[in-house]
Amino acid sequence: MLMHQGLGLETFNDLPRRKAVHALYECCCSVAWASRVADGRRFSSRTDLFAAADSQLAELSDSVVDSVAATLPEPSKVCAAMDRDTRGALGTAARAYEGRFGYAYVSSRLFDPEGFEPRDILVDLGHRLDNDDRTERTVMRAELAKINHGRLDRLLGPEGGWPPY
Repeated sequence: MLMHQGLGLETFNDLPRRKAVHALYECCCSVAWASRVADGRRFSSRTDLFAAADSQLAELSDSVVDSVAATLPEPSKVCAAMDRDTRGALGTAARAYEGRFGYAYVSSRLFDPEGFEPRDILVDLGHRLDNDDRTERTVMRAELAKINHGRLDRLLGPEGGWPPY
């Protein structure tokens, strides 16, 4: 859960660097990424912030991105309402994925506010296990960017941010 939510773009732009880095770290769990995005402020729009976030994510080494992926929950641990068999199947598939590629499975679907269907995650995992290493690395980074966008969107909140209490 994000501590910084609904700041609005102007407030985010005006944060001291230390606080901006902290708020961004909550979105991506990479000090390098958060620092670089914070240093790119003043953003004139959300689109500019998202573009900077994507650009800085693309600049991170695979090992840093793998560390970020490792902070995300395994699919079998996202929804407590799953039955034991489904939880087991998702756990097995996620471990197979990590064994195949050497890093954790990343899917923006797991963070959909409307929830997700475990079967859809299993199908996605199955398809992605067929990818070559280079293709999967690209897919994984794109999924991580989508997760970042969702978190950045919550960080900013509605246009203008929420009123201060």
